[in-house]
Amino acid sequence: MGATRFDMLLAHKLTGLGVLTLDEDAVNALGAELLAAADSATPVANLRDRFEGFGLADAYAVAGATLAMRERAGARRVGAKIGLTSFALQHALGISEPDFGTLLDTMAVDDGGSYSAAKGILPRAEAEIAFVLGRDLPRVGNTAATVLRAIDFCLPAIEIIDSRVQNWDIRLVDTVADNASSAAYVLGSCPVAPANVDFVRCGMRLEKNGEVVATGAGAACLGSPIVALTWLANM
Repeated sequence: MGATRFDMLLAHKLTGLGVLTLDEDAVNALGAELLAAADSATPVANLRDRFEGFGLADAYAVAGATLAMRERAGARRVGAKIGLTSFALQHALGISEPDFGTLLDTMAVDDGGSYSAAKGILPRAEAEIAFVLGRDLPRVGNTAATVLRAIDFCLPAIEIIDSRVQNWDIRLVDTVADNASSAAYVLGSCPVAPANVDFVRCGMRLEKNGEVVATGAGAACLGSPIVALTWLANM
């Protein structure tokens, strides 16, 4: 995982992650286990019941360990994802804020391409809005105005989620450790300027073989996708 990243997590007090209960060897072992589970499409038992006191700091540390292993194998970080943006889902899980994961270039699927369900365990598809930034954002102190100025354009997107935890038996710490249950993503190829989007009222229609299987609106994402983007930027 690398001592620097691990020490940063140990010292992290600002986001309420708590304290690490696992040592670095255990963190790396769990990261390798989740990596192998993803690559072999073989699920593992949930983490929360296997380690007493396994908390949010441990979960993000494990996700960081897996990410470091992917990067050493040649993957490149290209973005981030926010999860658990539905207030109803947060309530069901007994939490009050979302989680986040990392997007890698190796997770990209071309618009019009294909993704075999056999590559995953129990994959699902979710319609999303993707924001492509034209400038860097500070690590803290972002507001809606800050992030709106930084957006170059928006794209429709599909995220393919999958849980390496058996039967999607997850709570917050399980999905966080598993890179927020992210598996792949598809970016649309029709960019839209943010000034031309009503992010609260914009609609989504997801079809399967021409049949509408889900609909949604931007307001379902923390009230507005811009609120979600701001949270993600500050985290």
